[in-house]
Amino acid sequence: MRYIYLLIILSLFSCNNERTILLPEIENADITEVLDVSPAYIFYDESQPDSTLLNRKNLIITTNWLVNVDKRLTLQQAIPHIKFLQDKKRNAEMHKNEDAKNYFTCHDTSIGNLGFLEFTDVVFKEKFKIDTVYHKYNMPTEENLKRIGGFHASSTIPLIFKDGNHFKIGEQNLIIDELKNELDKLTEINFIGIHLQLYFNKNLSFQDYISIKRKVNSLTSDLISMDFNEFIY
Repeated sequence: MRYIYLLIILSLFSCNNERTILLPEIENADITEVLDVSPAYIFYDESQPDSTLLNRKNLIITTNWLVNVDKRLTLQQAIPHIKFLQDKKRNAEMHKNEDAKNYFTCHDTSIGNLGFLEFTDVVFKEKFKIDTVYHKYNMPTEENLKRIGGFHASSTIPLIFKDGNHFKIGEQNLIIDELKNELDKLTEINFIGIHLQLYFNKNLSFQDYISIKRKVNSLTSDLISMDFNEFIY
């Protein structure tokens, strides 16, 4: 099944015109096989007003959906189509399957085959005004936890991504690979209940988005959870 869809994705024929899609790359995907699927394609197409073309002709509402997004598209271009597909499944009244999931299809470079990233419950919030977040939060520290009365606390931490490698927490600028070290400091001092909230610049490529999500998802644990709401600013 995986090999068949890889061939379809790499070379899809529509109206006798060959269309290709460049899948975002991922390493060591948690999910490498999905059964009972229908594909949708969001192509990079410069002939279209928004440079995107959505093909959803073969979607079956009761199946798992594989959403194939060209990695060159920006979030501003891709997210409206993704939301359209989400709403189509969420609002279905006939033959609805509550167990059916949605996945982004990726090229897993570690195995040379397909990998998948689930986004069934993600709610995208577009055109968010990011100014309200910049000065509201900062990464909790051991010092300020003592000041508020102990270590057994919880906190929402917004991660504001401006490109594929850098993000802000309040006024702090960090590289994404430093995030694990910062969170480890909190869990080492028994800081309970870290809730991560993600904010993405609308000009980020879909490849950047997938790379970020893969890294951040790998940090979740009993102490660290992810907000289902994702904000596009």
